[in-house]
Amino acid sequence: MKIVIQLVLWVVIGVLGFMTYKAVYGPVEFNKIRDKRYIDVVEVMKDIRDVQLAHREITGEYQGSFDGLLKFIDTAQYVITQRRDTTYLDEEYKKIYGVDEYKEDIIIDTLGFRPVKDSIFKNSDRYKKMMYIPHTDQKEFTIKAGFLEEGSSKTPVFEVIAPKDLILADQDRDLVIQEKQTRSVDGVDGEAIKVGSMNQVKTNGNWPKNFGDN
Repeated sequence: MKIVIQLVLWVVIGVLGFMTYKAVYGPVEFNKIRDKRYIDVVEVMKDIRDVQLAHREITGEYQGSFDGLLKFIDTAQYVITQRRDTTYLDEEYKKIYGVDEYKEDIIIDTLGFRPVKDSIFKNSDRYKKMMYIPHTDQKEFTIKAGFLEEGSSKTPVFEVIAPKDLILADQDRDLVIQEKQTRSVDGVDGEAIKVGSMNQVKTNGNWPKNFGDN
């Protein structure tokens, strides 16, 4: 009977120890994993934003699909220009008034072209996988693009979203639920990491500086 009681006590001690570990150290380990994953996700989102900004500079709008972005990276080029000031004699003015009149002007020379891929990614081919959210089983970011209309004017906008449920899918569900309710200057508010917006003219993300430059 003593042996049975001892076994039961050891089981109880083990269960209590596990519960204590989960209550005290579980959140600590969760936070470490969360921070590492968020930093990785933010790095990819910054790449996507850089490509979107290049796309708007060259085409005048953002791209709403990763297929379109990949094609753009592989084919698009920046125009390299040089701006210089010049002056010239206004022949028409001289003809009318009989005196020399010099005017100032700006000349923009095209010096060549530089691939977007080289400008943003240099020798890296990481862009080929930028549609996938890090630390997921190749789950893709949600990407949107369009225009905000104000009167007769249209302003290009874009948004990229990575749900916390996907980033932390293998973690304790209670802690993930708490994380989705975050409202903190040091945390990522809401249920997802985002960059850009379909409702505002903005290109920054919703993460604080401890997860990457914004």
